[in-house]
Amino acid sequence: MAEVVVRYFAAAEEAAGTPEERIEVDDATVGGLQAALVARYGDAMERVVRSGSFLVGGVVSRDPSRALTGTVDVLPPFAGG
Repeated sequence: MAEVVVRYFAAAEEAAGTPEERIEVDDATVGGLQAALVARYGDAMERVVRSGSFLVGGVVSRDPSRALTGTVDVLPPFAGG
């Protein structure tokens, strides 16, 4: 089990109802965090994590096996050009 600070942005913040929180995850990977967030916040968060990404240790990742560090940013999908 690991404790991480999770920071939420845009649609992720809306789904969580907070810009930041500390949570404990059993599986300290991006996939484990995804599962924990969906279990906690339901469909709205599931839509975010399905198409968004995670900033872990300064590196954007969608790899479910990537190990977590102390702070993780949940980034919704971005449009742009």
